[in-house]
Amino acid sequence: MNSYQNLALLQNLYRLKSAGFKYIDQFSINHNAHYDKPLNLTQLTHNISSCHLCDLSKSRSQSMSGFGNENAELMIIDFNVSTNDDAKNEYYTGRSGETLKNMIEKVIGLKTSDIYYTHAIKCKTLNSNVPSSSEWESCKNYLFFQIEHIKPKVIVTLGKDAYAKIINEDKDFESVRGHIIDFNSYKLVPIYHPNFLLRNPESKKTTMQDLKTIKSCL
Repeated sequence: MNSYQNLALLQNLYRLKSAGFKYIDQFSINHNAHYDKPLNLTQLTHNISSCHLCDLSKSRSQSMSGFGNENAELMIIDFNVSTNDDAKNEYYTGRSGETLKNMIEKVIGLKTSDIYYTHAIKCKTLNSNVPSSSEWESCKNYLFFQIEHIKPKVIVTLGKDAYAKIINEDKDFESVRGHIIDFNSYKLVPIYHPNFLLRNPESKKTTMQDLKTIKSCL
């Protein structure tokens, strides 16, 4: 059974659970059922907003599927939705968002409308907890569809967690940060998260060089 059949099955099970069902007797899965991938990002956004694959669907204010140009050459992936972004239902909020915006516009030389910005986990975690492995497993097909649909020249991951989940490797982050990594048919560059830079301003000079590396790839 493919991943999209799994998604549809899990969504139905969550609906049954929310309706009060605690046990379902033996049933068969229709292996002949055909579940298409989303046709476009608009349909994907709808699928994400109605997703019930993990417990975040119970606590979220809304889902945040992504923002920007779906034909972008540069795609930036954060790990999880910030409290500020969730509260305002906007991207590039707070000091971290402003820092990221300046990195894009003042160093790379693009507008935020030129790139595509999204999160690996599409809903804010409860009480700002670190997203769990099961939440990533529920969300990852949405992210990989976005990558497949947009086909950017360069993918930038913000921080250790986004890099580790997408690459599926738990390498020492310092050994890969700022390097150009072959990821399927894309160039991927991991950099420090803006929140890290706000806490460690001495690393801004290093990140400036990483941003120049990214710009050279475009």
